[in-house]
Amino acid sequence: MPVLQIALDLMQLNRAVAIAHEAVDGGADWVEVGTPLIKSEGAEAVRTLRREFPGKTIIADTKTMDVGGVEVEIMAKAGANIITVLGLSEDSTIEEAVMAGRKYGAEVMVDMINVPDKVARSKEVEKLGVAYVCLHMGIDTQMKGAEPPIDTLKKVVETVSIPVAVAGGITAENAGLYAEAGATDIIVGGAIIKTGDIKGAAENVKKAINGAKIDAGISKKYTEDELFEAFSKVSTCNISDAFHKQGVMIGILPQSLQHRQRMVGRALTVQTANGDWAKPVEAIDHVKEGDVIVVDVGGAPVAVWGELATCSAMVMGAHGIVIDGAIRDIDDIRDLKFPAFSRTVAPCAGEPKGYGGIGIEVTVGGQRVRTGDWIIGDESGLIVVPKEMAVEVANRSLDVHERENRTREEIKRGSTLSKVNELSKWEPVQ
Repeated sequence: MPVLQIALDLMQLNRAVAIAHEAVDGGADWVEVGTPLIKSEGAEAVRTLRREFPGKTIIADTKTMDVGGVEVEIMAKAGANIITVLGLSEDSTIEEAVMAGRKYGAEVMVDMINVPDKVARSKEVEKLGVAYVCLHMGIDTQMKGAEPPIDTLKKVVETVSIPVAVAGGITAENAGLYAEAGATDIIVGGAIIKTGDIKGAAENVKKAINGAKIDAGISKKYTEDELFEAFSKVSTCNISDAFHKQGVMIGILPQSLQHRQRMVGRALTVQTANGDWAKPVEAIDHVKEGDVIVVDVGGAPVAVWGELATCSAMVMGAHGIVIDGAIRDIDDIRDLKFPAFSRTVAPCAGEPKGYGGIGIEVTVGGQRVRTGDWIIGDESGLIVVPKEMAVEVANRSLDVHERENRTREEIKRGSTLSKVNELSKWEPVQ
């Protein structure tokens, strides 16, 4: 039966120890000192977890690329049973790592992340004496919605005689697929460590490995066809954190949102002049289900949208209106529960003169917007996400949201935000 390896990809050792104990209580078999933890806490993280779990297999995920012998010696002496070396390394690096492992009583696992031909390389490193190969889909690749490498796993299992581990994007929903395909070591990080109930999450993955069908909804990665659902699960604050503060529309405020209502949709862009409501209204005839009409009026003060336009847009399936300018009839629009964002509100409307255009690139709230870009709005504000980056940004935003859920759980247990993140420890040295 495959083992469950818990990947402690955290910066803080105290948090990692607590999470590891809960995961082991839930059935985790092996404990991995993740790469971020090793980089932040050094070999002491391995020593600490060895003391905490004297009877468990400890993996040091060093992802060694050079001086394999030295790094294996360090981690083996600290208490690691298995040390990882990258498959992209020189053969000599892997050979040195293997020989050092034999000397100090540890084994080497070769991580195939970003190796072009994983099947061929697995066969090569087996001949070099490694104990395991690991098919690893990196987090940055996962965020782009890549498919799980089940077919590659099957080929590697058929090619080599040593155990094959898998890592990256594994959840309670898909862990069973990897077990069925022949993986002997199922490595799970986020789907366990980002939850409030670590023990329960580990139990679910363990059940899945044993053949149960689980729908936990944690660490799911979304594709292009699922972006409405993905963006609906996160706040603009989550997106801003994940998108490094890019895309925030400054000065465009929610005017009609209900509490906790979110607006999600693809932009249909409009450019017009002060008070000229012809193009915004004509754009309604071009709306596809789920579109958000985004109007550039250059911040002008005379309204170009009101209640009748809103009724018409709702009939066509629009998800909202964004105006870098003025809107009116806000009381009626609120009654309709139609998401509306604008720079200002004014009672006066202009005349339909027909200046501007539909579907052209515009600037709203200081951000470039093109038709097809994603617009997300809530009570905190508005963000535009370029369509080419939408899958990655959505998945990274969900990761932020899930990690916040874990932090919130630790605060509820009596910690504080500064203690959870060990802020004073990570402040710049003066």
